Amino acid sequence: MTIPDHILKILQDIQASGYEAYIVGGCVRDILMRKVPKDWDITTNAKPEEVIKIFSEARYENNFGTVLLPIRAAVGPGEPKGRLEDVVEITTYRSEQNYSDRRHPDIVNFETELFKDLERRDFTVNALALNPHDNQKIIDLFGGEKDIKLKIIRAVGEPSDRFKEDALRMLRAVRFSAQLDFTLEPKTQRAIVKLAGSLKFISKERIRDEIIKILASDRPAAGMMLLHDCKLLQYILPELEQGVDVKQDRHHIYTVFKHNILSLQYCPSKEWQVRLAALLHDIGKPKTRKIIGGIATFYNHEYVGARLTEKIMTRLKFSVADTSRVVRLVKNHMFYYNVGEVTAASVRRLLVKVGKENLQDLIHLRVADRLGSGTPKAMPYKLRHLQYMLETVQNDPISVKMLKINGNDLMKELKISPGPKIGAILEVLLAEVIEETELNDSKKLELRAKQLEGLNLKELREKAKLVIDDQRALDDEKIKRQFKI
Repeated sequence: MTIPDHILKILQDIQASGYEAYIVGGCVRDILMRKVPKDWDITTNAKPEEVIKIFSEARYENNFGTVLLPIRAAVGPGEPKGRLEDVVEITTYRSEQNYSDRRHPDIVNFETELFKDLERRDFTVNALALNPHDNQKIIDLFGGEKDIKLKIIRAVGEPSDRFKEDALRMLRAVRFSAQLDFTLEPKTQRAIVKLAGSLKFISKERIRDEIIKILASDRPAAGMMLLHDCKLLQYILPELEQGVDVKQDRHHIYTVFKHNILSLQYCPSKEWQVRLAALLHDIGKPKTRKIIGGIATFYNHEYVGARLTEKIMTRLKFSVADTSRVVRLVKNHMFYYNVGEVTAASVRRLLVKVGKENLQDLIHLRVADRLGSGTPKAMPYKLRHLQYMLETVQNDPISVKMLKINGNDLMKELKISPGPKIGAILEVLLAEVIEETELNDSKKLELRAKQLEGLNLKELREKAKLVIDDQRALDDEKIKRQFKI
């Protein structure tokens, strides 16, 4: 593994000034695993003010001994300074005492020995240091190299002490397990189970960030199951846990909880938002389960699930955009598609309903749902046909902007002033064009607009809604027949 030149230069400059300096933590772990580190951290016995003397452009704006050193590219013509390429954290050896908020130390002591710095770290695989200028010597005081070979996540020292210091470390343990394909050392896992309730001390934003990293890992389903086994999931996604013992009928052979986990496991998308939708898509089933004629039914679970998903993502401080995307997928995951009945118009309505940009995500979600139910065939003919139909209608009008007439045309032709009536007429025209694309002709639209002009605003809006609702009711009835819900 090649260490970047700017990292080697920083180490060299610190050591040339009479201090110790090592690269430390996850980047050393990644080097040993032959992975490319995402971040490079440096630790030294130089105090922050001494580091700033060595690097004039460095900044120290905290109480934890971490100096930030911006790394810039060479200055180009006419540029006052080079483009920012990296920011390296240089931290003074330190020990920590008392964690009254279960997250941050009350007391930080600067130390002179590397040992003191390494023993405060979370896991053995992260408590490693390397001096590239000393024959690539690895400093491993807690068995991190051995644990990497054994693929184990083990707390440094007494696990309970580490998790009492910082409860977020429990989530980090699970996340590292999912990212690295490591198992939790038994004593470390027992400590997490015992202290799982301490998650209440951690901010929702921090929990959200760890969940995203688990979902984005190569083993998201294994990570979620480990959260469940460690008793952490009940404090993060209690709504998901409610499906643990909820049995299903017909084509479903698993409980709701196991089905959701397996759907995540088989989700073909690499995007964490789609994976989250796969995990939560049936979260509304426990609240909608009813036995009718001896069969378990879950009427409208997609709508209940969408509301629960919005509640969860709001609680965990996800962005509005991410929340909207996941909620839309959960709400529409039951979309109906039968090759023998489908029309170009129904595909256009589906595009309007879920958004053209979300339809591939919805197909991935359907694949995840099928495989998570124990169905062996991921991409049946129905879904392949849908993808074909999408290609066929991709240029068809599905928004007002795609009509062959606009608001200015209407004002000129109908001799009316700007106002909400213009938009209402356009919505009626769009609803009708979605059903028959042949109507998307400027002359035909002008003629139809003149026929609509006599309606008032309320009547126009009701007419547009009627066209949409009639078709939506028809589609919903087909869904119920197909899935027998």
